[in-house]
Amino acid sequence: MALDAQEQLVCAEIDARSDELVALACALIELDTTARTVGEVPRQEAELQRLLAGRLEAAGATIDLWEPDAEALAGMPMVPPELGFEGRPQLIATFPGAGTGASLIFNGHIDVVSAEPREAWASDPFAPQVRDGRLYGRGACDMKGGVAAMVFAAETLARLGVRLRGELIVATNTDEESSGAGGTALVQRGLRADAAIVTEPTSFRTWVACRGSEYGVITVPGRPGHAEIRQPGWREGGAVNAIDEAAVVLEAIAALREQWAVRPQFAHPHLSPPSVIATMARAGEWPVTYPASCELTVAVMFLGAQADAQGGGSLVRRELQEHVLAFCAAQDDWLAEHPPSFQWWPNAVMPMEISEHEPIVATLHTASSDIGRPSALGGLDSWFDGATLTQLAGIPSVGYGPPGFDPDGVSVAHVVDEYVPVDGLVSCAQGLAVAAMRFCGLA
Repeated sequence: MALDAQEQLVCAEIDARSDELVALACALIELDTTARTVGEVPRQEAELQRLLAGRLEAAGATIDLWEPDAEALAGMPMVPPELGFEGRPQLIATFPGAGTGASLIFNGHIDVVSAEPREAWASDPFAPQVRDGRLYGRGACDMKGGVAAMVFAAETLARLGVRLRGELIVATNTDEESSGAGGTALVQRGLRADAAIVTEPTSFRTWVACRGSEYGVITVPGRPGHAEIRQPGWREGGAVNAIDEAAVVLEAIAALREQWAVRPQFAHPHLSPPSVIATMARAGEWPVTYPASCELTVAVMFLGAQADAQGGGSLVRRELQEHVLAFCAAQDDWLAEHPPSFQWWPNAVMPMEISEHEPIVATLHTASSDIGRPSALGGLDSWFDGATLTQLAGIPSVGYGPPGFDPDGVSVAHVVDEYVPVDGLVSCAQGLAVAAMRFCGLA
């Protein structure tokens, strides 16, 4: 399929006004929306959402801009305990359809990861710069570039008077980098459509799957004692170094990771095998004392094949615990009698996979190819808001966006000197606009 005359007109308009697209992305990057922990004061989330709401309303959208009710969201999936939303509104902007076509959501998160160490950046991460065809700044890639592209695509369709039969909804949310609560808030508000495109930096691949994740802390016991004097065996009351014992737990984790990597049922066409790694360690009370315990924070990434009936990771948690305890008991007498304990974080996220035969997949494939950016199927080894929309609202959701997560190179998401290619922003906006025209239909 090739671009028809109206699609060519839309793509030419986006290209001709690319400076305006870059300016929008810069305006978003300039606003500090660094991801938060529970209890932190708002940054500039409200200012950014009001900026987008004003633009989209001026383009003809009906605006729903609100701060979620923390009590109503308490206990819902991916919402940490005691998380509030004061000063952090969510946005749903709806362009009404002119007929009975399919409805489509453009979705993106507005929070970004920390810019530290800021002194390592070639330029201020919140003062965006274009250098050598690249837009630099925190969030340029993940994912204010994608948010700018989807907003600009919707504005362009409205400016040119393109009437879609189905609704086009632009939804932006907070709290993707830190928890996933923002996407849950959109669903709780009633966001629904026939499909969604989450404009993560997929490098023009169409993500149809992602892994889920569980995080927890394994506490490895030791026994304190003076580090500078000889100690008897532990059965005689001697000290036990919890850090040394944690090394046995790390061996157990590595062994399970290797097992998962070769299990045939975990082979996946778009995702890496499930994995478990230790990401943080904390131990020690005093430099000259054997540490009484060692805490290992672990990240567990799992596939849909490992999920429980609710899409959660209870089966993965159980297998990890049973494996670590059995391994430690077989390898170490102290741990056999003083086993590690496990405490899991409350806001696990679920894996997602949609059928490659969903209409939005074929629509996006052809639209991307027709604007000169061939799109292969792919997935994200991490997690993204498409899983929330798919699992909690039943909306088949894919990822599609500008360069960033490069399957054949180094990702520039979350790094110092994060950037997005300017031509990638333009192509993304073009692909999204064409996909909306084809999926929603023309009146």
